Amino acid sequence: MRRFSVPLEHREKISLIVVFIVLLILIGGLAKLQIIEHAGLARQSENNRIRVAPIIPRRGVVVDREGRLLIDNRPSYTVSVVPAEISPDTTLPNLSHLLKLDTLQIKEQIHKNMVNRYLPAPIKRDVSFETVAVLEEQSTRYPGVATQVEQVRQYQKGIGAESFTGYVGELSRADLLKEGQADYRLGSMVGKEGLEKQYDRQLRGQEGTAYKEVSAAGRHLGDYEGKEPVPAVEGADLVLTIDIDLQRMCAQVLDTFCCGAVLVLDPRNGEVLAMTSYPNYNANIFSSVMPESLWQAISSDSTHPLLNRLLNGLYPPGSTVKFVTIGAALQEGIINENKTLRPCTGGFKYGNRVFRCWKPQGHGSLTAAHALEQSCDVFMYQLGLELGVDGLSRYFSRCGFGRPTGIDLPGESPGLVPSSAYYNKNYGEGRWTPALALNISIGQGELLVTPLQLVQFFCGLANDGVVYQPHIVKLISYPSGKVDTVSSRVSFTLLFSPSTLKVLWEGMRLVVEGKYGTARFLKNERYSLGGKTGTAENPHGESHSWFVGIAPLEAPEIVVCAIVENAGHGSDVAAPIVGKIIGRYMEKKSKPAAVALRSARELQ
Repeated sequence: MRRFSVPLEHREKISLIVVFIVLLILIGGLAKLQIIEHAGLARQSENNRIRVAPIIPRRGVVVDREGRLLIDNRPSYTVSVVPAEISPDTTLPNLSHLLKLDTLQIKEQIHKNMVNRYLPAPIKRDVSFETVAVLEEQSTRYPGVATQVEQVRQYQKGIGAESFTGYVGELSRADLLKEGQADYRLGSMVGKEGLEKQYDRQLRGQEGTAYKEVSAAGRHLGDYEGKEPVPAVEGADLVLTIDIDLQRMCAQVLDTFCCGAVLVLDPRNGEVLAMTSYPNYNANIFSSVMPESLWQAISSDSTHPLLNRLLNGLYPPGSTVKFVTIGAALQEGIINENKTLRPCTGGFKYGNRVFRCWKPQGHGSLTAAHALEQSCDVFMYQLGLELGVDGLSRYFSRCGFGRPTGIDLPGESPGLVPSSAYYNKNYGEGRWTPALALNISIGQGELLVTPLQLVQFFCGLANDGVVYQPHIVKLISYPSGKVDTVSSRVSFTLLFSPSTLKVLWEGMRLVVEGKYGTARFLKNERYSLGGKTGTAENPHGESHSWFVGIAPLEAPEIVVCAIVENAGHGSDVAAPIVGKIIGRYMEKKSKPAAVALRSARELQ
């Protein structure tokens, strides 16, 4: 067999070609690394040694109308993990032992809060200083772990303010999608309820950015000097219309009952002076790490402590809204201030049914103002038939019921004002009777209101028909020195003439000062007081007790509403509560310096 031999000159050429190809590959690779991929590799190199850390700004504090703290901050340590720097075999088991979390929980927190692999993802908040010391001293055992000093919210306890303060919590992915803003990140602490949510943008300020240099092992080497840190901007402070003295009083008068709510407004401008929903919760538990067992206990509590009864509690208003029925009848010319109707003998027969009055022996013949004084149901039944379902619906709607008041708090319920369209939809056209108007006329049936709507209506009665939109923030003070004043705004005007308002006003006065007034025990020599009791039938238990009070009658400054669930007659339970709160307000008004001094001592 003849062997094939490549001539020497050919072998030299082939070798040169191979060397040339190898050089081309090497040069191309170097060009790719140095030119094409330089920027990306440089960034990756920087990311490996530069850690980007958010600078959390101070969240704005919240004070009452006299500058007394309602919401403050306290320092807290947060442990975070930089996903790109962790060692699964070292970081996770060591961190699990230190934080008393299993590795699965840590992985879930990383996944939940990770923005990208090079930014810290919060794992656990409000850890002890001892834990932070271990992480700093033994950093080689915890590669990729970082700690930050953050601010934790501190809420004033024992004053029932949770109904308006709300609380803060971690921003989730779902929240981030809703917000749709670049300055939010996973794991940020944001407002979840109440003022914390409504004014989150102003309170939270703007996060800054710090650049830290780290070794390959993740050890902190100090601040990175190649980039200037971006300073954080502190959040704005809020000055509320709330008065802590009245707020504390509202909490005290409810703590012997199961469930209820109290609301205090200034009818002259819509300022909320106090508001509490009972039972409530300690908002401070949301600022730290909450055990799952505690959350389950709160959320499953049959008394619903998380329900804001002032904004979301829907109740039949009972006799408190008889002013709407009589006001509508006066406006429509069905009655005048002197006209009497069929005497009340304890009941009113319509068809085959007798609609009872709360007083079995009856009230006899009454005029409009005296029907309000004695809260006669039979008088209202007759007016309800004349007005009809849609007539009542129109006036209730024009008095602010069936829609949110627009208060500067989130999640307000609209309530329900039934109409013929509502009944046709729910019962079928022609399958309901005009007798439904009788129940509506006395604040029963499908009519549902929130305590806030009811107070708003009475503020209109106290203010010559002008209704201001309720609001709880008075001033917003920014770190720059800019101050925004929240101006009072007229929401609407009651659809009642001056002559109608005069009759309704006289009815309010007689409820307390009249010989047969349902709250005549509140009459006193120090100041004038008017209002209306209400006992709302409740299919789930005892009647709800209502009372709305206005003082002083000659120049109203305060409207107070109380509802106590399943407590019985309004005159027995709710009226004394309102009387105590109005008394506290009038006491403070007459002795402002002494009360302010006592309040300051109580807060210390």
